[in-house]
Amino acid sequence: MDFLWFLEGIRTPAGNEFFQFVTCFGQETFLLALICCFYWCDNKTFACQLGLTYFSSGLFVQSMKITFRIPRPWVLDPDFPPVKSAVSHATGYSFPSGHTQGGTCLFAPLAMKAGNRILKVLFTAAFLLIGFSRMYLGVHTPKDVLAALTVSLAFSWFFSRFSSRLFDHIRTLCIVLAICAFAVLLYACLLMHLDRLAVRYAADCIKAAGAGLGFAAGLYLEQTRLRFSTAARTRTAQAIKLLAGLFSTLLFKLFLSGLGSALLWKAFVYAFLVFWILFLYPALFVFVQKKA
Repeated sequence: MDFLWFLEGIRTPAGNEFFQFVTCFGQETFLLALICCFYWCDNKTFACQLGLTYFSSGLFVQSMKITFRIPRPWVLDPDFPPVKSAVSHATGYSFPSGHTQGGTCLFAPLAMKAGNRILKVLFTAAFLLIGFSRMYLGVHTPKDVLAALTVSLAFSWFFSRFSSRLFDHIRTLCIVLAICAFAVLLYACLLMHLDRLAVRYAADCIKAAGAGLGFAAGLYLEQTRLRFSTAARTRTAQAIKLLAGLFSTLLFKLFLSGLGSALLWKAFVYAFLVFWILFLYPALFVFVQKKA
């Protein structure tokens, strides 16, 4: 908290705007959109690695959140003022930082993959800046950010090195991921049943579990049944494929989210969205390509 108070003392309106912009690169909307770009249009294998890193580390981080149940900085110190514009996206418990986890699981694999030294530096700076932005905005402590960095870098290194071997055993990989996701879902429900976890603090964990289940199912079916190609006849066709996919995913999210707010329904929504991204939408554009 002393460090957060120091940062609060040097805040400026321009700094607030800049770091609010930086922190957006750790939000799920941006992360999923970029994974979709790779998956549908460019490098499906690398996109699967990114997805595996992001969703599996997300399950781990969300499990840590509901296990330790550490409050946000302004709850730890009622006198501490976070940047108001950042509070609405600071959901759930504080430890570890979900935005830092998401940003690191995107930019760390990109840094590891990049052959250009300048790109490596830029991608590394990106996830470090996301972590710093969470502290500058006053929504996480250094402990929250460092824990998320440690976990995410470990997952990023592991899957960057071993994902190709794991994909050779796709059935086992997807079964293990599905079991882990289902276990996290049961764990959150058990804590709520024992009155140790409030519903509003369980939401992010439940959504992560649903997304993990959707990823496991979608990855398995795509790898064993569909095996689509990212190629398109023209750049225009590629752009249309990408924009149509992103727009349809957004519409599904808005429509399905509006049908209910129960936690298990949220798990289903996220499971469906990820399954749509990985299998259903690729199956649709493969069908359209064959008919064209």
